Amino acid sequence: MFLVFSEIFSDWRVYAVLAAVFASLTAIFAKIGIEGVPSNLGTLIRTVVVLVFLVCVTAIGREFSSLREISSRAWKFLLLSGFATGLSWACYFKALKLGPVTKVAPIDKMSLGLTVALAIIFLGEPFTWKLFFGAALIISGSIILIL
Repeated sequence: MFLVFSEIFSDWRVYAVLAAVFASLTAIFAKIGIEGVPSNLGTLIRTVVVLVFLVCVTAIGREFSSLREISSRAWKFLLLSGFATGLSWACYFKALKLGPVTKVAPIDKMSLGLTVALAIIFLGEPFTWKLFFGAALIISGSIILIL
């Protein structure tokens, strides 16, 4: 699937928009699916589906041979990212179980402000006023939505 996409779309912006579309569908599908299901079990089911999907995509793309080339530093940060993802998903599903999507999703998206700050501090990405005001508007919009 991604092989077809990668030939058609070579701009990162296309993938970012697709990620946003699929993330919004994720919230809606999860809210419906989590009804009557313990949140951690729902997260596990979702994770298994993601795992199977990505194993298939990785196999089709013949990317497993690259495993030997991954540095120990990359492994450490990928593992940390995986733990952060697991914690995020577990918390997200618990929040969806307990609250409305229209409140949970905006709070979840407030992570954008923290991500921007961390990217500037730890990755050395450039600070611009445009970036600051854009992130501030998104965070402000999220706050307005949750009030």
